[in-house]
Amino acid sequence: MKTIAQQLNITEFPFIIKDKNGNKIYSEDSCGYWYKREFDKNKNEIYFENSNGYWIKREHDENNNQIYFEDLYGIIKDDRPKLIQEYTMEELTKIVGKEFKLVK
Repeated sequence: MKTIAQQLNITEFPFIIKDKNGNKIYSEDSCGYWYKREFDKNKNEIYFENSNGYWIKREHDENNNQIYFEDLYGIIKDDRPKLIQEYTMEELTKIVGKEFKLVK
C-alpha cells in the first residue's frame, strides 16, 4: 500500500499535514516512515499510529487530564470515573426478589 506522499508524488520531505487548529496530524519522511495523530477539541492527542504498527488511544477529562490510555501491547490505564447506578428501595426489592433492610 502506498503512503500518502507516494500517492501524491511528493518529493520534498518531511511531508506534513496539519488540521485547521495547526495540529500536526500526519508526517512522513523520505524513507516512507509515517505517523498520524488525532486530537480532541482541546488539542489533546487522543490517537497515535505509525508505520511500524504501533498505536495509542487516549481520553481526557474536562480539565485535560489523561483518564484513559491503551496501546498496541495491551497496556491499559483506565482512570475514567465509574458510574454508580442509583436505585430506589422499591427497585432494589424487585431486583432482589424479596424485602430487605440496608445495614451499615
